[in-house]
Amino acid sequence: MRIPKYFRLSHIKELFKEHGLAFAIIFIIWEVVEIIMFPLLFWWLGNNVNPWFLTGAPVSWLLCVHPIVVPITWAIWIKISRRTNESKNIQD
Repeated sequence: MRIPKYFRLSHIKELFKEHGLAFAIIFIIWEVVEIIMFPLLFWWLGNNVNPWFLTGAPVSWLLCVHPIVVPITWAIWIKISRRTNESKNIQD
C-alpha cells in the first residue's frame, strides 16, 4: 500500500520549512483564545444572559479543541497564502 504524498515525512518537513512561523502563530493565538477568551466569554454570558453559563468557565479549561480548530485554521491559511503567492507570480 502506497502512502499518499501529503502523509510523507518529506512533504511535512517541506511544509514546515515554508510555513513554520505561520503555524506557530496560529497555534499560539488559539492558545490565547482557548485559555483566556473562552472563560471570559462564559463569565460574561453567565453574568449578563443566564447564570448557567458560569459553569462553562472552568469547563472551558478542561476541554481541548486543538485537534479540530488548528488543522482547519492551518488549511485556510495554506489556501490563502497559495492564492496570494499565485497572484504575486502573475503580476511579476
